[in-house]
Amino acid sequence: MIVEQRDYHVFTGKLPELVRLYETEGIELQQRYLGGFIGAFTTDVGAVSTYTHMWGYDSYAERERRRAELQADATWQAFLAKIQPLIHTQQNRILIPTSFSPIR
Repeated sequence: MIVEQRDYHVFTGKLPELVRLYETEGIELQQRYLGGFIGAFTTDVGAVSTYTHMWGYDSYAERERRRAELQADATWQAFLAKIQPLIHTQQNRILIPTSFSPIR
């Protein structure tokens, strides 16, 4: 198993709008294609104005296939057009659970 962590640092004051768009449009569509939704978070201390979501996959190949299917969806492309102006920077990480992690 792998876990993908995606962090979006948004422009100051835009975090509530980004969270609302994901809640009302984005997450349902992502779950349809990506499966494995672990959670969505905002940051209270540290790099504030950050939205993070995490997804679990059986393998990197599964992640690539599922993300390609999502990217091909016209509804997803329209959603991206709404959120991209809100995002300042993005960071993605692939996390590999340790042998003693409860998520493996």
